[in-house]
Amino acid sequence: MPEDLDFDLTFSPSYGVPVTIAAGVQRLTVNNPSPFTFHGTNSYIVGTSSVAVIDPGPEDEAHFEALMAALEGRHVSHIFVSHTHRDHSPLARRLKAATGALTVAQGPHRASRSLHAGEINPLAESADTDFVPDIAAGDGERIEGDGWALTVLHTPGHTANHCAFALENSGILFSADHVMAWATTIVAPPDGSMADFMASVEKLLARGDEDRIFFPGHGGPVTEPASFLRGLRTHRRMRERAVLERIRAGDRLIPDMVTAIYARTDPRLHGAAALSVLAHLEDLIGKGQVATDGPPSLSGIYTLA
Repeated sequence: MPEDLDFDLTFSPSYGVPVTIAAGVQRLTVNNPSPFTFHGTNSYIVGTSSVAVIDPGPEDEAHFEALMAALEGRHVSHIFVSHTHRDHSPLARRLKAATGALTVAQGPHRASRSLHAGEINPLAESADTDFVPDIAAGDGERIEGDGWALTVLHTPGHTANHCAFALENSGILFSADHVMAWATTIVAPPDGSMADFMASVEKLLARGDEDRIFFPGHGGPVTEPASFLRGLRTHRRMRERAVLERIRAGDRLIPDMVTAIYARTDPRLHGAAALSVLAHLEDLIGKGQVATDGPPSLSGIYTLA
């Protein structure tokens, strides 16, 4: 399968040091690298004397101290949380207690669909189910601070409550885990939904030239958002076609499809790849192109409809 996305792996995390990346925007990266977080989770500070923090990150003492040092002498009015995975939201509680800021998110953690009978959520431990925002912001809601304003864009797919945040009059979109320059995000049922993810890609594409740069939850910026989004859409459609081709070739089980489709992928990511294939299969079943006995699952047997 030809490569259709030009990933950018160049990124210096500068752990513990706030990096100015745009006027009134600083990035501070958590030292929590992994195959799923790249070099770590990015927290962002927006504003000058009175600021907002986007995605405080995991419960990490060194990062908390680095954030507090970076915020010294400045008033924190809001803490924005893009979604409730444990590498993004847990530190919001300590930061709120230390600063008195209001937390803003789409809502508490929830799955994209209900669990099927006997199904276990494989990513349940990744969810921060304790987080409840002070402000449950709706899609398109504008939150204003001193010298800045952020518009909340509901972008489900990676999680049901995932949001991006557009910084007014800047061309900057904080895309969190929906769109990243270094890799495609995990879409893992039941937390994630491929149909929702693709709809969110179209939603950001429809914004056109409003966004000139994306600052993601991990790694460096997406510097040409429109073309990258089109490539991301093509990439997912190619994955969908690959799943259909494997079924046509006789594969009936997800592990067999993963072995063929993700032959060049780090084996440590094959578990996540299986969940991505399941997400595609759920979408294809919804479109009437694939069939399975009972609800779709990681152990299901799949055929063409």
